[in-house]
Amino acid sequence: MGNKISHSGVVESVSDGYVHVRIVQTSACAACKAASYCNASESKVKTVDVRCADGAVYEPGQTVTVVASQEVAAHALLLGFGLPFVVLIVVLLLLLLLTGNEGIAALGGLAALLPYYGVLYLYRNRIRDKLAFYIE
Repeated sequence: MGNKISHSGVVESVSDGYVHVRIVQTSACAACKAASYCNASESKVKTVDVRCADGAVYEPGQTVTVVASQEVAAHALLLGFGLPFVVLIVVLLLLLLLTGNEGIAALGGLAALLPYYGVLYLYRNRIRDKLAFYIE
């Protein structure tokens, strides 16, 4: 179980080969007794779409465990945070060297992220297939 990331959740619906599972992500301190008095604790409800050939086995309200490998998580972090950071820094430094203007360099670095996330959006179906969850 050391190389897997798992969350328990509840099946919301089943449709078109996908099982839609609602999971609640909580911060590490959400279980603390003082969490209600502290602003640091938080929880988020997210819906995960799990591709499943035998979706008829699951029904709404059923408790399941959604699992992804650490490799999938690392790939998602790279696409979502790592590569955009590299694009931002490279464009920022290049524009700073070329123009000498920090404002233009900052705006150019941020503007360079628009095409990056646009390409991610165009390839979202291919990425979804590679970064898949499964039900254990």
